Amino acid sequence: MSGPDLFVICKSCGSEVSPYVTECPYCGTRLRKRAPKLDRPPGRPPRRRPPRPSLGRLRPGEIPGIRLDARPYVTAALVLLAVAATVAWRAGAFAFADAAVVGVLAGDWWRPLTAPFVYVNTGYELIALTAIAVFGWLLERRHGPIAALIVFLAGGAGGMLLAAAVEPNPLASGGNGAALALLCAWAARDLLARLRGEDVEADAVGAAVVAGVLVAMPLAVDSASAVAGLGGVLAGFALGLPLARFSRAR
Repeated sequence: MSGPDLFVICKSCGSEVSPYVTECPYCGTRLRKRAPKLDRPPGRPPRRRPPRPSLGRLRPGEIPGIRLDARPYVTAALVLLAVAATVAWRAGAFAFADAAVVGVLAGDWWRPLTAPFVYVNTGYELIALTAIAVFGWLLERRHGPIAALIVFLAGGAGGMLLAAAVEPNPLASGGNGAALALLCAWAARDLLARLRGEDVEADAVGAAVVAGVLVAMPLAVDSASAVAGLGGVLAGFALGLPLARFSRAR
């Protein structure tokens, strides 16, 4: 196989020039229309550019290269529902005893479901709804909206049922049980990690302070039942531990 010529002779001035130029650098005479193509070395395939990585279509409000977390629709709906229920009660739309756990249930099966949304004390409502918003959002981001809703109902309604069954003359309303359930379900994964000796980046001190305030709430507000709060703690850990193990298994 013959290789390319080392040089060519300009017909005008007789100079030796490179075979890969189109004009003579000495006299400017046109040698050819275009330079010859370079032959590739034998046995080496042409290089292909790797495909450029790309993200899917961005949703409104997203920054290129960064995906936003799913919005906590269930947690926001639960907080707004509690605010709307309190406003409706204060406006006289329904009686407090018809929505809260006051005395024997006597077949009023809906009262344990509605009681976590009704508050008679503004400070109690502010603290409980803040805890529900924060830990509900954290739990919903980690395990999804269905898990957050189940934990809320198990801690809120389950705590009210426990208060109605245990207390001789029960008075329970508000979301201390639901808030504690969401907090404990969120903290379950970090507790398991600490037991395994792993490092945990979560703010355990802040969560403990919020839990302490919710547990002590019955000392300041009569309608915040301590038994309902205990039911929320039990429901939170009962659901949070399996959720933590399931997410770790995935």
